[in-house]
Amino acid sequence: MPNQQPLKIAVLVSGNGSNLQVLIDQMLADALPIKLVGVISNKADAYALERVRLTNAQHHSAIQTAIIDRDNNGKKYSRVGFEQRALAVLGEWQPDLVVLAGFMRILTPLFIDGVSQTLNVPMINLHPSLLPAYKGVNTHQRVLQTGERFHGCSVHMVTSELDAGRVIAQAVTAITPHENAEQLQQRVHGLEYQLLPLVVNLFARRLVVWQSGTLINQSGLPMPLRLWLD
Repeated sequence: MPNQQPLKIAVLVSGNGSNLQVLIDQMLADALPIKLVGVISNKADAYALERVRLTNAQHHSAIQTAIIDRDNNGKKYSRVGFEQRALAVLGEWQPDLVVLAGFMRILTPLFIDGVSQTLNVPMINLHPSLLPAYKGVNTHQRVLQTGERFHGCSVHMVTSELDAGRVIAQAVTAITPHENAEQLQQRVHGLEYQLLPLVVNLFARRLVVWQSGTLINQSGLPMPLRLWLD
């Protein structure tokens, strides 16, 4: 849409940040109409932070970072302490969308309600399964153990129930014979790198919007979108 402001995004990470890198790359290439305003990590050694540092140095970007790992006395933040500080940071950044991308900490209603009600912005999560199946962890191994024919990943709204929010879109792939969990994980990562930008673009183009705590689908497309992405 002409003259529309880029969608301001904040991302929460815990580790490598490969999905964060995809968003950075597409932002820099103007492939997504977004502005990455900041990255919050609950791990001081998360490589995702280095990705931001390199981006800022090489492209004169101004992506902010907040490390909420240990306090000034070296004590690890409690869950409540982390969430209170993270909400305060998000309040300063004023994002339009919060993205959990490889964020490995279960959030409580304190944070989830703070984002959706106090800040009044949507929060999405990238999960490595075809929800509602295989919530939680170790999804690739569990899928193989139960003999599923298909696997993939989902982007869903974050609610207080783990991996139970409304699914916006899914990427599906067929499981190949003799595939192990590590191989399957790598293939699903490839799907994630396509699916997350697709969903972010729906928000950025205002094809899905957040109004008074409700996700409104204005795209005319079915939701969840189910896509074969290889």
